[in-house]
Amino acid sequence: MKLATFTDRRGSRIGVVRDKEIVDLSEHAPDLPTSMIAFLCAGDKALARAREVADRPGLPLDQVRLNAPVDDPRRIFCIGLNYADHIEESSLERPTMQAWFTKHAGCVVGPYDPFLLPAVSQALDYEAELVFVIGKKCKHVPAERVGEVIAGYCCGNDVSVRDWQFHSQTMLMGKSFDTHAPIGPWLVTPDEVGDPHNLDIQCWVNGELRQSSNTKHLIFNCFEQIAYLSKAFTLEPGDLIFTGTPSGVGATRKPPLFLKAGDVVRVEIEKIGAIENKVEQEIAATLIV
Repeated sequence: MKLATFTDRRGSRIGVVRDKEIVDLSEHAPDLPTSMIAFLCAGDKALARAREVADRPGLPLDQVRLNAPVDDPRRIFCIGLNYADHIEESSLERPTMQAWFTKHAGCVVGPYDPFLLPAVSQALDYEAELVFVIGKKCKHVPAERVGEVIAGYCCGNDVSVRDWQFHSQTMLMGKSFDTHAPIGPWLVTPDEVGDPHNLDIQCWVNGELRQSSNTKHLIFNCFEQIAYLSKAFTLEPGDLIFTGTPSGVGATRKPPLFLKAGDVVRVEIEKIGAIENKVEQEIAATLIV
């Protein structure tokens, strides 16, 4: 099942995507929450209720605006250097421990929204990533049960500002500029994805293929990531986990090939779908309200 957050003239709510339609859950299951995090917090009963009405008449998908599936996440966790091919192109050693950083939740945008070329940098880069969403509050999850806590998967772009990335040891500054976490186009439930560790993942810039790999090349897989993170943190419904990017990023090319205003970046993952975002130039205007 594909779960989406969408907006039309009646406001924002969630629905089930079916072919070229979206089934409005607020209409066919008004007992359900209308935001994705509240829906996930409602648990398995909410998911079952959504399945009950998934075949009801829907709205044309091209007549609504798709938002980020989780448009107000509490936290975003990202793992670095997690594809063997990306490590090779970066001339770095294969990690023996998981290396994590965070992005600010406020940088999330929708699957077709633009993201900004910062006024303070020209070193803007793309990183196609499989993203999964936590569906249940959890801590100390054993390896054999990690599948229980994943609500679903989506495409993501860990947009990175390379020169700012190393302003801090945690990479926070270069990873969390406004708009630098496009995700979507929807949340695909695990039963529909199957094995998340055998999915083709690709990235195009202006129609040119820049990244092409498969999630089988993950060094630490999705389940290992949950088991590790949950030793330290209580994970919450709606938390986003970016699982790493494969080879082909702009920073490792010789010379580096960074994004510019007007470029269109498409991230596509097998069985999930695609997001496509245009780069827009940020105007450095002071804002104080």
